[in-house]
Amino acid sequence: MAISPAKRAALAGAAAFGLAAAAVAQQRPESLLPPGFGDSGAAPSTPAPTPAPAANAPATAPRVQTTTADGALPPLPPLPFPTPTASPTPAPTPRYVLPAFARRSLDAVGADESFARDAFGRADGRYVERLMRYLSAPLPSRWLSIALRRLLVAQVDTPARVNGADFAAERAWLLLRMGESVSARAVAQAVDSDRVTPKLRDVWMQAALATADPGGLCPLAASAGEGERGWIVARAMCAGLTGAARTQPLVTDIRRRRIASGIDLQLAQKVMGAGLNSRQAVTIEWAPVVQLTAWRFGLATATGVVVPDELYATVGPQVRGWQALAPAIPLAERVAVSDQAAAMGVLSSAAMVDLYAALGDGGDAPAALANVAATLRDAYVGNDRATRIAAMAKLWDAAETPNARYARLVLTARAAARLPASSGEAEADRLIASMLTAGLDRSAQRWQGAVPVGGDGWAMLVLADPDAIAQLPASSVTDYAPKGGLAERKRQLFFAGMAGLGRLPDRAVTDLAERLAVPVTAQNAWTRAIDQAAADGQPGTVLLLAAVGMQASGWAHVPPAALFHIVAALRAVGLDGEARMIAAEAIARL
Repeated sequence: MAISPAKRAALAGAAAFGLAAAAVAQQRPESLLPPGFGDSGAAPSTPAPTPAPAANAPATAPRVQTTTADGALPPLPPLPFPTPTASPTPAPTPRYVLPAFARRSLDAVGADESFARDAFGRADGRYVERLMRYLSAPLPSRWLSIALRRLLVAQVDTPARVNGADFAAERAWLLLRMGESVSARAVAQAVDSDRVTPKLRDVWMQAALATADPGGLCPLAASAGEGERGWIVARAMCAGLTGAARTQPLVTDIRRRRIASGIDLQLAQKVMGAGLNSRQAVTIEWAPVVQLTAWRFGLATATGVVVPDELYATVGPQVRGWQALAPAIPLAERVAVSDQAAAMGVLSSAAMVDLYAALGDGGDAPAALANVAATLRDAYVGNDRATRIAAMAKLWDAAETPNARYARLVLTARAAARLPASSGEAEADRLIASMLTAGLDRSAQRWQGAVPVGGDGWAMLVLADPDAIAQLPASSVTDYAPKGGLAERKRQLFFAGMAGLGRLPDRAVTDLAERLAVPVTAQNAWTRAIDQAAADGQPGTVLLLAAVGMQASGWAHVPPAALFHIVAALRAVGLDGEARMIAAEAIARL
């Protein structure tokens, strides 16, 4: 049957909008269904299993935060499934239409080749999954988040003793908690649909909702069981999107069985109304809604329904990354949250510039954002050096929070790199920090000799130097004289970074550790685990353990001794660039 251009556009708008949603960090995927999807019944029959610790697991499991750094709500408990009135019909097995040679193996699952295939070496997969599941996100370090995303999205060998599809589910779930909705969907969909496990099916739905892609549910909707209420509604939405059946009887049955109600069903009907030959017109009323959920955000975004601003306060900071990545959301709204997304590592410097450039070209941006776009243009193409630096300083000073101030450094990274080094430049420290947010270490090194020894700019250059070979004396640490109320913590972090990078003699490390009260030689379960992973040559395990060791509300609360072990372990497994950038970031963000 031919599809008219108008219907085709509507279908594409509902089924292919990519990105956005709301979730909070938690131990395992919460129920994908918001309040209203049934009121009573038995618990799910196939909960995600809790992996047993491996033999080499730390004696003390990483603790899970009940709130995130920004005060996010604690995890919502899973909602019960209604007790079926009759024996459920076995789910049909999907018919696989690809030839055998085209099937993807579960031995190595991923969306790209951005990391070494043997990233986890001979690590026990149950231990690796445990680390991912108990990891709170987002992390305080932008550079550690970027490295972790590269690992989680890459096609890596599935560790021993776990199923490849379940391993992909854990990776995608962590990516969602980090705000990386697009990467999470890519990892989930890297598994062939006939090999999807119940755990991956749960995460697949979350990723589809996070990316505002209800059409992404359709490959699995038919094979889901009758006890899975979210998938029952998904089948009705897919029927509406494809025109395979009349949706009104399906909606009536959903109401009768109390599978969904209220705004959750209304949003599903809105999706159905975008399909072929649909005559549904649904009005969405947010007034009675007090909690934003992935279901509500994903379906609302897919159908162009504006989510009230006050509901964003009911979810974690991850939503800012999902919003910033969502093309279905108006450009001005994406730009408004781009600072938070960039600070988390979700947006690159180039992506931020592209957003502001598109906003400036549109001509209908809010006045405040239009002014930022104009100032950014001056920062890049101003008439002279003074104009460009003044524009960058204006952008930096306008930010109201520490994360926003750091994000503005990300925004101006390449503008800073276009300037030649100059002695006596008042903004030299921030120019250097700006370049390093985008990894422009060699551009930043041009400022060596142009900044005074002992300042923040000098410290960042020493830590980020890609060509450093010779060790420096202990005086290089004691000469560092940062300004501000956190000067002592900055000096501790600088020492930790220098020691972790091997830039100090062993005797100097011992003496400075005692003088600065940084117990770099103290051992616990975590230090032994990350040191052992580094010794075993497992960069993937090292990154996960590094993230475990950096679960703090901000850089001011990251233990300097933990930074030492993180930097040293990353360097030991060949992640020198990441180690240097994380060490320099510690100085820039305090």
